[in-house]
Amino acid sequence: MLKAKPIIAITVGDPCGIGPEITVKSLNNAEIYDKCHPVVISDADVMRQAVKIAKVNLKINPVETLEDCKYEYGIIDVFDLKNVDVEQIEFGKVTKLGGESSFQYIVKGIKLALEGKLDAVTTGPIHKKAINLAGHKYSGHTEIFADYTKTKDYCMMLVDKDFRVSHVTTHVSFRQVPDLVKKARVFKVIQLTNEALIKMGIEKPRIAVAGLNPHSGEEGLFGREEIEEISPAIEEANSMGMQVEGPVPPDTVFVKLRGGQYDAVVTMYHDQGHIPIKLVGFKYDDKLGKWGSLSGVNTTLGLPIIRTSVDHGVAFGKAGKGTANPESMIDAIKLAAVMAGGKE
Repeated sequence: MLKAKPIIAITVGDPCGIGPEITVKSLNNAEIYDKCHPVVISDADVMRQAVKIAKVNLKINPVETLEDCKYEYGIIDVFDLKNVDVEQIEFGKVTKLGGESSFQYIVKGIKLALEGKLDAVTTGPIHKKAINLAGHKYSGHTEIFADYTKTKDYCMMLVDKDFRVSHVTTHVSFRQVPDLVKKARVFKVIQLTNEALIKMGIEKPRIAVAGLNPHSGEEGLFGREEIEEISPAIEEANSMGMQVEGPVPPDTVFVKLRGGQYDAVVTMYHDQGHIPIKLVGFKYDDKLGKWGSLSGVNTTLGLPIIRTSVDHGVAFGKAGKGTANPESMIDAIKLAAVMAGGKE
């Protein structure tokens, strides 16, 4: 028997940003429906407005239960939370309305996934200040998912096709990073990365671990984190049958990843991983004054549910104009489908 298509919930993010627009543009792609059963968690009126903004010929099907979804191309099934008056939406602005509604979309997606009614959740962009303005003290999606799923050990992975990076630390000050790069944490991120790559269809993942310091510490000359914390974690991972190399100097490891030597790189801090993935996936033309490609996916590893996300923000400057690029959202939905056991 053929496996049923995975059900993927899409939380649209802040309605004052581009999330609803890139969602409808993504669901205007028939290929998505070939890979999964998508359902949007939002407000029906928000999505009707987004259809007009995106200028696509799609119908909205508001539902109160997943059993009412049609999962047909040309019809967007919307789990209608009915919590936004579209007349009050202020495009391009940080608002309590945007923060509260986007937060409730996320919570509903997590709840349905934990109940086993969804196979994965794909999240649209939120604004951290808006979330906090609404009274929810979180620094981002990852922390919300970890809290609501009661997950202690998790990490962020960014994916752009075969270019994948995961992070030992993320949203902390650079001064804190050396204190957080500990053997147990580095090993856990290697392990989570290995498990994720297998879910992505890579039978024997090849993982590189980046050093923290220049030249990976130059045998202790520029720092001892590689000797005392990172190398022991790599040795433990290899003793358990994983294929891990490092610590590899950070200034060459991504060149090797791009050349196909590795399937992923474990990075030590936020910008060490984010800069190369965005250099590969984002294209900006200053002569034209606009962005071309905006590919890349953010996925949270270690959760009891599958979560992928766009790898960009709310783009308030483009909100409501119909010019937003849906590429990252399309990639995020496709990756969620693959990780949930759907078609490549």
